[in-house]
Amino acid sequence: MLIFKICHRLDWETAERRGVYDGSPKDRADGFLHFSGMQQVQNTLQRYYAEADDLVLVAVKTGDLGKALKFEPSRDGALFPHLYSKLPVSVVKWVRPITRRDGGFVLPVELAAQRD
Repeated sequence: MLIFKICHRLDWETAERRGVYDGSPKDRADGFLHFSGMQQVQNTLQRYYAEADDLVLVAVKTGDLGKALKFEPSRDGALFPHLYSKLPVSVVKWVRPITRRDGGFVLPVELAAQRD
């Protein structure tokens, strides 16, 4: 199963150079990396990134993250994936831009393909 990390493009480019992503300021303050499941990405974008531009969506297979990945209740009791370690760039399956159109977010076609 794939899970998804929303990142600012410049932060992700830094991670690619370093070989590891250590999270956003919110991730570091909370002590884990916040991920979203496929059905959660759009709501996460709207809730936490409504004013953001230049975002990317990072896809990771859950099985590649080991025991540091926990599914924990968050808003409305929904289970969200939380990674209690840094994210090695080497385990990332793909990274795609998140664009905007008509005031909303346009997700990568690869995310839509996961729903089929």
